[in-house]
Amino acid sequence: MTPPGLAQPPPLGASALPPGTYDGRVVVVTGGGTGLGKAIATEFGRLGAAVGIVSRSAEHRAAGVAAVEGSGGRALAAECDIREPQSIATAFDAVESELGPMDVLVNNAAGNFPVPAEDMSPNAWRTVVDIVLNGTYLCCRDLARRLIPAARDGAIVNVGASYAWTGGPGFAHSAAAKAGVKNLTETLAVEWGPYGIRVNGLVPGLMPHEDETAAIAAVPGKYEGQDSRVPAGRVGFPRELAWAATYLCSPYAAYISGHSLVVDGANWQRRHTVQPPFTPIREQLNRPPFGESTGPPKGTSP
Repeated sequence: MTPPGLAQPPPLGASALPPGTYDGRVVVVTGGGTGLGKAIATEFGRLGAAVGIVSRSAEHRAAGVAAVEGSGGRALAAECDIREPQSIATAFDAVESELGPMDVLVNNAAGNFPVPAEDMSPNAWRTVVDIVLNGTYLCCRDLARRLIPAARDGAIVNVGASYAWTGGPGFAHSAAAKAGVKNLTETLAVEWGPYGIRVNGLVPGLMPHEDETAAIAAVPGKYEGQDSRVPAGRVGFPRELAWAATYLCSPYAAYISGHSLVVDGANWQRRHTVQPPFTPIREQLNRPPFGESTGPPKGTSP
């Protein structure tokens, strides 16, 4: 008989913290209009925060605002390319002008797609690292430069990935960038602790959602038997990550900083007593042998 696994979470709409925990607080979520970012933004709004939805896409910004307002929260959309310091400053200025001084930043925006390292173009590498690592740093820096002179406390959550510890075949660009984000989180927690700024990481596990990118959704076999791939016996729900995010930024986590909280049902720690046969990443992605492709796959332009 198959063991039952971990329990199901409370229903959608439930909160892990008391109502009003974020009353009077301003939270910015980058990439807050889709998927896990939207779930995080919605939960902050449900708890009373005014939420800035920061994204390059007007469609995504509108979806994030609608989700927050649908939960009873207040939201503002701000256009932003997190690779550009001036774009960040302009977006954060717009949020503060309308909602008030920022208290919390969730660095959720990312770029990613599967590709063998030998197929990856320099531009593909630069783009993902620029969004994931540089963008996270630049957003953190901008918030700190607002909080420190004003002698105001704050909290930052950087969304990471478990392959920051383990490596990520097929995702060399993202894995390297997320490893940098983990180290950055730990470094900034020490540097900015004296100013009352807490910096933590949040690592999602397998949490299917309707906004997964086409490149990720197209990974062969991705949606087959997902529950059986996790020790918990089930996949996670975006709201479970959102509850963790709101906790880490709350007064109840006032002594937690420099930590990366993994929300994945222990999946990243799973090991086999006898490892299954190894499958090279090209075979996993159904790629032909290197050099035999009829045309350059995605991410391989010079």
